[in-house]
Amino acid sequence: MKWGLCSFWDDQHSPFLDYPSVSSASHTLHRLAFLSPSSVGRSQMDCTSLVRVAASREKTKGRCASSEGHTWTKELHRILCMQGGEDDMSYAKNSEAPAAAITSSKPLLMESIRSMKLFVSEACIRIADLGCATGYNTLSTMELVVQNLRLRYEKECDHVPEFEAFFCDLPSNDFNSLFRSLQVDSSCSSSRKPYYPAGVPGSFYDRLFPKEKLHLVVSLNALHWLSKIPAVVLDKQSKAWNKGRAWIDGGRKDVVEAYAKQSEEDLKMFLRCRREEMMEGGMLFIVMAGRPQFQEPENQLGDPDSRAKHPFTNSMDQAWQDLLNEGLIDEDTRDMFNIPAYMRSVEEVKTAFDRCSGFKIQQLEFQKIIEHSKEKQQEWIRDPDSYGRAKTNLVRATLKPIVEAHVGDIAEELFERFQTRISKDIDMLHKTCFYGVVVVCAIRMPD
Repeated sequence: MKWGLCSFWDDQHSPFLDYPSVSSASHTLHRLAFLSPSSVGRSQMDCTSLVRVAASREKTKGRCASSEGHTWTKELHRILCMQGGEDDMSYAKNSEAPAAAITSSKPLLMESIRSMKLFVSEACIRIADLGCATGYNTLSTMELVVQNLRLRYEKECDHVPEFEAFFCDLPSNDFNSLFRSLQVDSSCSSSRKPYYPAGVPGSFYDRLFPKEKLHLVVSLNALHWLSKIPAVVLDKQSKAWNKGRAWIDGGRKDVVEAYAKQSEEDLKMFLRCRREEMMEGGMLFIVMAGRPQFQEPENQLGDPDSRAKHPFTNSMDQAWQDLLNEGLIDEDTRDMFNIPAYMRSVEEVKTAFDRCSGFKIQQLEFQKIIEHSKEKQQEWIRDPDSYGRAKTNLVRATLKPIVEAHVGDIAEELFERFQTRISKDIDMLHKTCFYGVVVVCAIRMPD
């Protein structure tokens, strides 16, 4: 599961499941067709749009009136995933930012592969990508890892082992699209296959493999996604009630602390599980959305322009407020939607490894990724509508499953409001947004 911010992804079963936890008035979460985009505006609506908005309001009655209906927040592992498929709104077609983060971290990955232990007595080397999502990024990374490991074995050993590649993500991930994208030459003999692929559904915050199974584990642009939304954030009586906001950047201290606590617990569980699953001498390589050293958690994104332009902040909050103002949702529906993501600092990551015996950090650094090239920015300044579409497709690819779980068919209304605001904010187009990532390479040490 990658992130749709800078990337990431993120974000990961059979791709079409029914979720009984969602009320009977709700939709099927992963259906094949959605309502077409409307031309609804704040002041101008044609008759067709008025009818559809009225129908949406009718559907909303009783379903979004109170927080009791939003049970998806307790079943996040069933719902959270990057948007599947291969169309223009899929994660596979909207993951340029994650690709940029992977490209930036590639030199460290290559260096780590060159220095890691070779398991000379093993007939098969087992590699796992945790939070693989779909599309080119995960497949190209696996190919890179296998190719470079194979070269080392060819040069340094008297035999070359076979390779097994596990693509792991939540059961809601579109594994079908992922494996359709996997181009394996059927004419190759079994001895010439680059690797033997397999899909592993499940949360990387739990055990996924038997003890001492894996030689190399990568997780790219996925670990910023939390296992759950902190319960206190969803409690109207709590000081951490996140009223009027979809995320935590610039949020109240109690809200941010609740997210930080959940993040700490999640990373602890992730490392404990990998400690059990990895062989001594194996390598763990992680790229995750993050913060630089000493940057406070209330500031998840860094500089003011990045904070203002990030899709999880101002424009997202304004789009939810638009739905509230138009009577499509109530306040509880707006306030109960929270994005389950947290950008860890370099210190938070180091502390987690220090507390989890069994790993030795080889490399740990923060990297800054630019949102897009200057050429692309100039292109979008000339055509703001194309920027609005691109940014909205990125948000759809990242958040659509959980937005649909929250408001059903009204999800498209939210994305339309978001796109309208993005396209009209010309001043924002002249700002540059940077994404931060924390890159860490660690070796599994003896207990």
